[in-house]
Amino acid sequence: MKTRDFAGTRVGAVGLGCMGMSWAYSESERDDDNSVALIREALDLGVTFLDTAQPYGDGHNEALVGRALAGRRDEAVVATKTGLVVESMATRNIVRKGTPEHVKASAEDSLRRLGTDVIDLYYLHRVDPDVPLADTWGAMAELVAEGKVRRLGLSEVGVAQAAEAHAVHPVAAIQSELSLWTRDAMGAPGGMAGALPGDDGTGEGPGDVVGWCAANGAAFVPFSPLGRGFLTGTVTAADFEDTDYRGANPRFQENALKANLRIVDVVKAVAARHDATPAQVAIAWTLAQGEHVIPIPGTKKQRYLRDNAGAAGLDLTEADLAELDGVPAAVGGRY
Repeated sequence: MKTRDFAGTRVGAVGLGCMGMSWAYSESERDDDNSVALIREALDLGVTFLDTAQPYGDGHNEALVGRALAGRRDEAVVATKTGLVVESMATRNIVRKGTPEHVKASAEDSLRRLGTDVIDLYYLHRVDPDVPLADTWGAMAELVAEGKVRRLGLSEVGVAQAAEAHAVHPVAAIQSELSLWTRDAMGAPGGMAGALPGDDGTGEGPGDVVGWCAANGAAFVPFSPLGRGFLTGTVTAADFEDTDYRGANPRFQENALKANLRIVDVVKAVAARHDATPAQVAIAWTLAQGEHVIPIPGTKKQRYLRDNAGAAGLDLTEADLAELDGVPAAVGGRY
């Protein structure tokens, strides 16, 4: 697989989001043994940039990743996160907690679950509005000084917050949603409203975070580059099991879903020209946004892993990109 630079380390141009192996999507299909095998196959394919977090199954996902990396830890760059706490698995109630004490304690928990002595990339999952960002980020920087963390990142922030943190300690990566139907992080209108309770809801948007990363030597890491599976063209009806949170997502409600299929039609047309899959086109579009962009599509199935990895070898033409850039805006909020 082609590689890209992350803080001086070469990683696969396409990474792997591990969240769906533990919760949020069709949880009846959860199979830990299969997921362990999938993560190991990912390493074999050159997919070496792995993403997890404590809230994904309330620690389950970190432990799963740790199990998969037993004996192969040096082959992966592992990212996990702090700053969110699961109050209820049943309702998926999550709250922000950015106190220095929590940052330190959760890092120790993550190290234990991952079975490692250092976290390659430690994100602040969401900024806690009740704790000064400098306090949270300062505590995370202390973990770097202690050798427990190598690099620090932010998730779902705006340019102003990125700059504030960067002035305290270098921001190595920013992770935000980016795909053909979600372009807030490129400065597109629509704002961050609804990302999680506590966002400002101004609708002004985060600014050009992708551009900020390029200018400041940080990686930009798109999560959900496949639009939570929608851009693959395999989701054509609002039919989800109770454990799949897309059933309540505005973009997947029947009328919105039907309208959003216009986006998929364009993706399919481009894919047909390249003898590629819609998923590969959607991921390749994110890769085309800059050499510092490292998307992390998630999957529980080996065939989709291989398909996603193949996107690293798909070079879209200027005409392809112009056509994809022109797809209609998505109907419905992203949360």
